[in-house]
Amino acid sequence: MNTVRIRLWNIREGNSGWNEVKTFSEEVKSLGLKVWLTVHYSDTWADPGSQTKPDVWKNLSFNQLKDSVYSFTSNIITEINPDYIQIGNEINPGFLWPEGHISNKSQMIELLRRGIAAVRDHSDKTKIMLHYAGHEEAAAFFSDLQVLDFDIIALSYYPIWHGKDLLELQSNINHLGSQYNKDIVIAETSYPFSLGWNDWTHNVIGSEDQLLPQYPPSEQGQADFLYKILQISTSSPRGIGFSYWGAEWVAFKGSTATNGSSWENMALWDFNNKVLLGIKVFND
Repeated sequence: MNTVRIRLWNIREGNSGWNEVKTFSEEVKSLGLKVWLTVHYSDTWADPGSQTKPDVWKNLSFNQLKDSVYSFTSNIITEINPDYIQIGNEINPGFLWPEGHISNKSQMIELLRRGIAAVRDHSDKTKIMLHYAGHEEAAAFFSDLQVLDFDIIALSYYPIWHGKDLLELQSNINHLGSQYNKDIVIAETSYPFSLGWNDWTHNVIGSEDQLLPQYPPSEQGQADFLYKILQISTSSPRGIGFSYWGAEWVAFKGSTATNGSSWENMALWDFNNKVLLGIKVFND
C-alpha cells in the first residue's frame, strides 16, 4: 500500500503530541507515501484489553460523547487529512468504555457511526477502516457492523494470539472479502529475528512454542514469514496488503533498561541497528 501507519491518542489540538503527528504526516506525504492514521480515542493505548475513554470526555452524556467523537474526528480530517483512517484500534470489545462497550452494541455502533460521518462529511477520498484483532471470529463481529458505511476490514495477526494455521488465515480473509464485499488488510503482524535480549525489558515473544515451526526465530525466518504474509494478504481477491507493527522498536534506553522495548527482537533492525532482510518485502 506504500503507506505509513501512524497512531493518534486522544490528544488535544495544539499540544506537542498533536503537532508531532501532524508534522510527521506532512513529512510522510512529502515523500510520496500515504498516511494511515489509527485513532485510539483514549488518553493511552487502546486494544482488546483496554478501551478507556479520555478523561476530558469521562463525564459527558452519551449524546455529548457522540458529538465529541464527531468533532474530534472532523478536526483530524481537516487538519491532517489522512489517506486511511481507523475508527478505533482493535475494537473487538468495543471502544470508549463503558458507553461503547460491545455489551452495549447499539451504542458502540452509534459511536462508530458518528466517527464515520465525520470522515464522510469532510473528505471524499479518505478510506475508513474498522479493526478487529484476529481473524477466527471476525466474520461474526463484522456481521453486526454491516449497517455502517466503511471501506476496509482491518485484522491483526500474531501467531501467539491468533493461531498458527496460515491456511485458515487465508481462508478467513477470502471469506470476509466475499461475504462483506470489502477490501481486507492485515493491519498488524510481526515476527522475531531472535529470541535474544538487548535490554532488561521483558520481551513479548521469547520462546519457540509461541512461533510457527516452519519459521525459526532468525533473520531468514523473519523474512520468510513476512513474504508468506505478503502472499496471503495480496493473493485474496480483496486483499490489499499488510502493515508491520514495531519495525523500529529497537532497544533505546540502554542495555540494562527495564522500561525499554518489549519488541526489540521483532524489529526490522538487529541489536546492532543493522537493517534486516525482512525489510525487503516492502519493495515487493
